[in-house]
Amino acid sequence: MPKYLEFRLPDVGEGLTEADIVDWKVTVGDAVTVNQALVEIETAKSLVELPSPHAGVITKVLVEAGATVEVGTPIVVIDTDPDGAPEADGGSPAVASGTGGAADGAASADDETSGDVLVGYGTKHAAASRRPRRAAEPAPAAPAAAPPSPPAPATEPATMATVDGQAAAPSSTILAKPPVRKLAKDLGIDLNRVPGTGPGGIITRGDVEAAAQRSEPERLVSYPGDDRPWLDGGVVSADGRQTRVPVRSVRARTAEAMVASAFTAPHVTVFQTVDVTKTMKLVARLKEDRDFSDTRVTPLLIAAKALILAIRRHPTISAAWDDATQEIVYKHYINLGIAASTPRGLVVPNIKDAHRMGLHELAVALGDLTATARAGKTTPAAMTDGTVTITNVGVFGIDTGTPILNPGEAAILAFGAISQRPWVHHGKIKPRWVTQLALSMDHRLIDGELGSRVLADTARTLADPAQGLVWG
Repeated sequence: MPKYLEFRLPDVGEGLTEADIVDWKVTVGDAVTVNQALVEIETAKSLVELPSPHAGVITKVLVEAGATVEVGTPIVVIDTDPDGAPEADGGSPAVASGTGGAADGAASADDETSGDVLVGYGTKHAAASRRPRRAAEPAPAAPAAAPPSPPAPATEPATMATVDGQAAAPSSTILAKPPVRKLAKDLGIDLNRVPGTGPGGIITRGDVEAAAQRSEPERLVSYPGDDRPWLDGGVVSADGRQTRVPVRSVRARTAEAMVASAFTAPHVTVFQTVDVTKTMKLVARLKEDRDFSDTRVTPLLIAAKALILAIRRHPTISAAWDDATQEIVYKHYINLGIAASTPRGLVVPNIKDAHRMGLHELAVALGDLTATARAGKTTPAAMTDGTVTITNVGVFGIDTGTPILNPGEAAILAFGAISQRPWVHHGKIKPRWVTQLALSMDHRLIDGELGSRVLADTARTLADPAQGLVWG
């Protein structure tokens, strides 16, 4: 007989409690294999594709794209024996948990779907509404005390009921099928402002298209940036002058981490301006070196190596303050974090054991880290256990800043813009390539002397990369 297994949203790392459903890779009726991507989710740290733990056929997608669900919530049902014969008595097949066999007392498919109706209308389940895929024949409402009607002798699980035959929804509830919701999102239409003309007040495709036509003149004179992706999922005010977007995922995690860092660790920042003309010449030479032809060479690479060398000379800066145990944790390794700006917000993946890498290996790792972050594929593991971070504000033309520490780390280096300036060199004023460095540190762990020594050694290597041969 068919065997229906629920796949529940797993914890993909670090005890995260919820995630956003970004995009389904499968639809109802699709055959899937073990480890085939089912869905892309967005956590507070990264985008992750969840693989299927079973082979079979997708019979239900329980959560629509865009919904936020808690860990442990069923999100999809898989029939792991689609060719099996139905039960002889016509009863509904059991739905087991996504961990393997059916549990004692597992609900039947009919009980599982009882009350499931259009999204935003009717019974709510767990942390998110279930996403209907197809509509069944309308069924008259049964009295509350009456036993459930026997299921139809079909091999497919029960499908969602249509609006017909259902009680009228509250006026504050949006009635719209998933394709209509997607159309509204694509057209930038707020469904809260669209009157429904369908049965029971459901919003139809025509209603959304009509709303789009009515708003077209206003959109033509809208403020620049109104169609930007950062407004997705927001609610537009009645006058169209504001959009309120829920704080979630990376932005929420970043805000929490930065507030905690700023008000927990006493920050102090030291600055240094340095002539990096020799670094710029080295970068130009490495770009022509065949050994570096397979990777991208930038001044950030030399700055990263310079910081690593400085930390190796002053290893006590690689530490963390454990407030729970009132201990200082000294780390005998360097996991070098690189702050990366992505469409989802700021993420800080780190290069594991960067202190063990030669210059070419470090360049490759830096390139891979940057490409992965920009693609939104950075994993939670890549953002854990960092020891020190570089934030390259120079790419935006900024001279320097006072960066906030990444939680769990004791220092962060701001690498400013490199520009030609008049500089006194060997007693003469000459145009030289100059940059500014700023090192923020946790003053509970790092005093002014230690921080200043680390920054001075970093600047010394950038001023004369040959110094790295002496210290490396």
